[in-house]
Amino acid sequence: MKLFFGQIFPEILIDSDEQQHITKVLRMREGEEIFVTDGNGNLAKGNLIFEGKKVLLDVSEIKEGLPNFSPKLHIAIAPTKNIDRIEFFVEKAVEMGISEISFILTEKTERKNISIDKLRKQAIGASKQSHRFHFPKVNDLTKFSDFMKNLDSENTFVAHCNENLKRISLNDIPKLENYTFLIGPEGDFSDKEIQLLADKGIKAVSLGNQRLRTETAGIFVSAWNYDKMF
Repeated sequence: MKLFFGQIFPEILIDSDEQQHITKVLRMREGEEIFVTDGNGNLAKGNLIFEGKKVLLDVSEIKEGLPNFSPKLHIAIAPTKNIDRIEFFVEKAVEMGISEISFILTEKTERKNISIDKLRKQAIGASKQSHRFHFPKVNDLTKFSDFMKNLDSENTFVAHCNENLKRISLNDIPKLENYTFLIGPEGDFSDKEIQLLADKGIKAVSLGNQRLRTETAGIFVSAWNYDKMF
């Protein structure tokens, strides 16, 4: 399946960057079959038409409301100092069906700025690569204190490395329709942040005996949730 991103309703429009990719990089020919998704569960099938510099679709079929992944997973993660690591996390988490990604600014977060547009484009690319028709939501960098305000303690968990505090195993988490996981920076969450989460009733979880890097922890949780989809 040659899958591209674009608009399905009210009319089918292939994204401008995708049009460039089709003509300049892939050098596709008129009449070739492609698929276009809007990332909201809708999919169009058709053949390419070239009108000058425009790339259009001669539609043969449209599918609406394709099923989304379940359970849904939202990971809130502190961006790493080396941005390549967080980009790697985004790519792999998207491939494994993550529904939403938030970037949180904690007390020990070293990277204070990220190119959110670049990460969103990366999420779109990974979605197409893995043939996803529902693209994940990628949120702006936000302060830890602001992110905490709307958390639901029933489906939210924090992965931290403080072995002196009670942490449950991933295997002890009940089956839910959606999960939110908080993953801290290289230096972990501060004691104050961990206490604030505990006061809100958010359970802490252990990801095993090994200490994982930030991006590895995010991928690990994504894989754990991916296993629940089948």
